[in-house]
Amino acid sequence: MLSYRHSYHAGNHADVVKHLTEVAILDYLLKKDKPLCYHDTHAGAGLYSLQSEHALKTAEYQGGIAKLWHYPAQSPLLQRYIALVKQLNPDGELNFYPGSPKIAALMLRNDDHIQATELHPTDFPVLKSQFVRRRYTRIENTDAYAGFKAMLPPLVKRGLVLIDPPYELKTEYQDLVTGLQEAYKRFPQATYAIWYPVIERSAVEAFINSLVATGIKNQLRIEFNLHADSQGHGMTGSGMLVINPPYTLAEDMQAALNEVQQQIGEAASRFSITQLVGE
Repeated sequence: MLSYRHSYHAGNHADVVKHLTEVAILDYLLKKDKPLCYHDTHAGAGLYSLQSEHALKTAEYQGGIAKLWHYPAQSPLLQRYIALVKQLNPDGELNFYPGSPKIAALMLRNDDHIQATELHPTDFPVLKSQFVRRRYTRIENTDAYAGFKAMLPPLVKRGLVLIDPPYELKTEYQDLVTGLQEAYKRFPQATYAIWYPVIERSAVEAFINSLVATGIKNQLRIEFNLHADSQGHGMTGSGMLVINPPYTLAEDMQAALNEVQQQIGEAASRFSITQLVGE
């Protein structure tokens, strides 16, 4: 159950889509002066060396962030995302890639709150060490959905909850739906961003349908497919299901993904942005 390590996949095309969504949501929330809370359910190690044995073994980042590294982006969202990664690489060489909690730490203000859970015994201390000097931060070595019960609702009344499981087990899809319903009851005003892989199309659509069937309002689906759907060829794309999205999110992602598709896409690549459930 704990075999998944994001260090093999850091900076790949799925990370690009996930982190563009995260940056867009946080930038919108940061327009208000009131503090916010960022809650990350499967936080990983927080920061990844692209020169590590894991990253070099798969070289997945070469098909993601590496193709955008020298690209002069036009979309403000894509510009912002690339600039955040460049903050961690001040010498101009692409050596490090931030995980979701690190992106939040780079963006958030001193009085904003960060909460994160990570179960992996190797990744957890690495993650925790990066936040020891930050106020209003809680990093726990616990199950994501136990973390919902222990940490939600936060003291501040708005924020982003990023749900990013590895989907190692078939039960994780149902566990996520159950956990989401629990979190939403506790913190209904938050924005929820749920990442999912596209591996088998029928399983993806069944999962999306189960999220719609919760009855939770205002669900936006963002999906980027690098390859055509196929059987037995691993992850062909990924998506984000966003609950309570900023009203600017669809337009911002449309502009950014247009450019991403041009830079990292292939002939069969496509993306879609669909309002699944209205407000």
